[in-house]
Amino acid sequence: MTSRTLEPPGPASGAESIDFTIRPMRLEDVPRVHAIDTLSFRLPWPERSYHFELVENPTSELWVAEVQQAERFEVVGMIVLWVIVDEAHIGSLAVHPDYRRQGIAQALLVRSLQAAAWRGATQATLEVRRSNLAAQALYRRFGFEVVGIRPRYYRDNQEDALLMTAVNYDPAALQQLLEQPPGPGRGPGIPGQ
Repeated sequence: MTSRTLEPPGPASGAESIDFTIRPMRLEDVPRVHAIDTLSFRLPWPERSYHFELVENPTSELWVAEVQQAERFEVVGMIVLWVIVDEAHIGSLAVHPDYRRQGIAQALLVRSLQAAAWRGATQATLEVRRSNLAAQALYRRFGFEVVGIRPRYYRDNQEDALLMTAVNYDPAALQQLLEQPPGPGRGPGIPGQ
C-alpha cells in the first residue's frame, strides 16, 4: 500500500472553527473511512484493507477524527500508521472534503506520531506525490524533510513519490506546534493526554 495524504495545511481564511475529537478507529468506522478514502484518492484502499489493519496487523495505529452532527458523531478524517521497531510509517491520511482546512489532518498526524513514540518509534517516514505541495507543506511543518525520490511510485499515473522522514521527533514539540496553528479553525486538541 502506498502513502497518501490529502488535506491542505492550515485553516481557510474566514473558515469557521469546528470542534472535533481524535480517537482510535473502530470496526464500525470502516465504511465511513473507506468513503473518505474514495473521495480523497484516485487509488483508494479496499474496505477489507482497513478491516485487516484493525483486526490483524499488530504494527498498525489507526485513528479517526469525528465531529458531532445533531445527535450523532460522524467520522470526518483518518490516518493509518505502522510502527516497525523504531520507525513509524504513515500509510494514509485523509480528511473528508467538507472538513478540510480545519486542522484535522494536523491533529491526526500529531496523535498518531505520539502513539508511535509511546511504542518506541524515534523516526517517521512517508511517501507523498511530487505534485502534492499542500501535503508536503503539512509534513514540513512537523519536521519532515525530503530524503529521497521513489521514481514512478504511483500506479495510476507513474508519478514520482518524495520520501520524507522526520528523525528524532519529539512528541511534546509536535503537540506545541499543533497548539499554535496559524489562524482560526482548530479543533479542541487531542483527548487523553
